[in-house]
Amino acid sequence: MNLFEKWKIGLPYDGFLQRYGNSSDQAKWQQQLSRVQLAPEQRDLLASFRRAMPVLCLAGVWCGDCVVQCPIFQRFAEAAPTLDIRYLDRDDHADVQEQLRINGGNRVPVLVFFSEDGLEVARYGERTLSQYRTMGQGVEGAFCPTGFPHSHEELTAAMVQEWLNEFERVHWILRLSPRLRKLHGD
Repeated sequence: MNLFEKWKIGLPYDGFLQRYGNSSDQAKWQQQLSRVQLAPEQRDLLASFRRAMPVLCLAGVWCGDCVVQCPIFQRFAEAAPTLDIRYLDRDDHADVQEQLRINGGNRVPVLVFFSEDGLEVARYGERTLSQYRTMGQGVEGAFCPTGFPHSHEELTAAMVQEWLNEFERVHWILRLSPRLRKLHGD
């Protein structure tokens, strides 16, 4: 399956919410979007991206992990004109879900990053390390020394930074690609 072809039929953030979300879903996503704030240095970093970066996000408006994380991607897209993030509904695109399984399961959100000409660069998803650390606290106990965030705000800030690290990593893969440097003469 060519996932870049699937990216081409994906919906922008607002279109995805309008098509798949009811008013309750949309309110949850809007509430989380209002909570996601980028620091000035994070906005500056995103604004410095030079290569087009198409990103496919497989998601579900009903999914709690998507409610928490997809608004982060929207904030990134607002700050980085080179990002073009498109969303597919997991249930309407079972063929894509099959390709993007994690540990044998249907997980969302999952992102697939592409070069401007449709080559897959990276995949990342479903939860960040800080989310897993927080979840692990219930299993490993409060004394597990892995750096758990202590509040919703701290967890959100940690997730923003972890996702930003991945977007930046892909940016550098694209920016330093000999093939793309030759194409762009830089």
